[in-house]
Amino acid sequence: MWKRIVPTEDTLPGVYCLRTNQAEWDETTLWHTYTMLTDLEAVFRSLKSELGLRPIYHHKSKRVDGHLFIAVLAYHLVHTRRIQLKAQGIHLSWESLRNQLAGQERVTVVLHREDGQIYHIRKATRPEPHQQILYNALGLPHLPGKTEKTLIDPNAKMSQM
Repeated sequence: MWKRIVPTEDTLPGVYCLRTNQAEWDETTLWHTYTMLTDLEAVFRSLKSELGLRPIYHHKSKRVDGHLFIAVLAYHLVHTRRIQLKAQGIHLSWESLRNQLAGQERVTVVLHREDGQIYHIRKATRPEPHQQILYNALGLPHLPGKTEKTLIDPNAKMSQM
């Protein structure tokens, strides 16, 4: 049997300190704001990587404005979807949502026929059960995009060039 040698009170468990100039805020408001800003920064960091908005080398104010507009618009879309999920009892971070949805993709199969024509079929893969739960909560179809079938005749292409 295990027995604690040093009492818990004497081990000085860590304390998390937040400093602010908002003297009128209570600790609940302060903690909520802190966690919200931490989440906001994580989403922006992720979106900037996904949207190719990093590194930033803007030398013109219009480009800076465009960069900010795209980043804020993307964040609003993420935030709206997360609010919809929270209303359904799903409380996931943006990173967790991305990881859960990452497995479903659109694939293209290329078939070469004996007559020389090439057949392209583009379709979404089937979602996993955990992905279906998210799609249902958001009211989204399980198979995004329609199945696209394209027949390419290489001879016709050559004659057009």
